[in-house]
Amino acid sequence: MPLDLSKIGVVILSAGKGTRLNCVDKPKVMLEIGGKPIISYVVATLKQIGFIRQQICLVIGFKKEKIIDYFKNEVNYVIQEEQLGTGHAAYVGIKSLPPYIDQVLVMGGDDGAFYTEKTLLNLIEKHLTNKCTVTILSSAVKDPASFGRIINDESGIKIIEKEYLTEEQKKICEVNTGTYIFDRWWFENIFPRMPKMHKLGEFGINPAITLAGEENKKIQIIKLENIDEWCGINTLEELNLADKLKSF
Repeated sequence: MPLDLSKIGVVILSAGKGTRLNCVDKPKVMLEIGGKPIISYVVATLKQIGFIRQQICLVIGFKKEKIIDYFKNEVNYVIQEEQLGTGHAAYVGIKSLPPYIDQVLVMGGDDGAFYTEKTLLNLIEKHLTNKCTVTILSSAVKDPASFGRIINDESGIKIIEKEYLTEEQKKICEVNTGTYIFDRWWFENIFPRMPKMHKLGEFGINPAITLAGEENKKIQIIKLENIDEWCGINTLEELNLADKLKSF
């Protein structure tokens, strides 16, 4: 039986400036790979899966008009007026979704260009089947130095940002992709109680995972089967590699 997506929403985080890539006249998600904006591949995959405009919300900020001019009325938009972190962006996006949405896929607009329909559908299906509050997509990487790590031990599941890692945790190669599914109403309720991440001074998503664990909510990790599907683009070298892969 086909997966029922009618109560699933998608929030795509697209407000970032792309400081490390020296973006000046366009947001990071509008940088091109294979002749198209990075985020266009994300939206195209979601539409192929069956999501419609009302279910897809782009959280926009820096040079937002570039994104709106490109997609026009293909998707919905909400503006993150202040750049207060990914947790805040997710909250702003989730709150803007229609009231019938009760589960939300949250993903970055700059690193999901290579996700397949199968991967995203599998993630959604397992979240719904296992009746989780939080589902996290993780990936093994060869060089995890610049990423947060997934910690799954007797104390529960946590995501630790790279700034907070111990020497032992730095050896872990399973990283957070920044793609999640949340129970919509739980996240909306929990965000006002979420603390800022001290070293970053902003609202991240990771504290939500910690709070879910403290509340004994059901959390699961789904590991990406094909590690080449997740492509973080934070440097010119990574942008050029992604461009080559999409140009084939």
